[in-house]
Amino acid sequence: MSSGTDKIVSSIMSEAQGKADVIIQDANAEASAITQNAEKTADAEKTKILENGVKQSDMRYQQIISEAKMNARRAELGAKEEVIEAAFEKATVELKEKAASGDEEYDDALTKMIKEAADEIGSDDLIIQLNEADTNKFKDQLSNASTFEIEGIKFEIGEPIDTIGGAVLKTSNGDIEVNNTIEARLDRFKSLLRSEVAEILFK
Repeated sequence: MSSGTDKIVSSIMSEAQGKADVIIQDANAEASAITQNAEKTADAEKTKILENGVKQSDMRYQQIISEAKMNARRAELGAKEEVIEAAFEKATVELKEKAASGDEEYDDALTKMIKEAADEIGSDDLIIQLNEADTNKFKDQLSNASTFEIEGIKFEIGEPIDTIGGAVLKTSNGDIEVNNTIEARLDRFKSLLRSEVAEILFK
């Protein structure tokens, strides 16, 4: 657990313990008052009153501790979730920078994402949509042509889309579409990666 999480949990437990101590003090004071008044009654009645006071104070104490533990657990889980989300946000920023750089590594990854989506659709005549930078890059490389081929699959370049990188592929009639943009891939893999990220961050 991170130091930030430790502080949150410690603060909640400390506050709860303080409240519990006040409850105990109040209960003891009440028990003492009961004792003084009960001296005028029979010993059996006095014992019964004292026992009830102790039981009530003990029940309240246990309730306070239980609530504190629950609040501490919620705070711990909330803090972990914030750290995990921050990790994903950082990864998104880095992927955006990588895609914007237009280097060879990203170009290779983009080609793989396009081929992967095409294989999933299973057609050899597809429309491809990319972000504006990648669309212009493809058109420039193709001497402003609107079609190209990868491993025998024909692609027609569609209108640019708002995405960090990657591609959306669909059949010419639009019946089948596969979103293999960076954002879509992150969303698909997020649940799988979440446990791994948590294990790395909080081991």
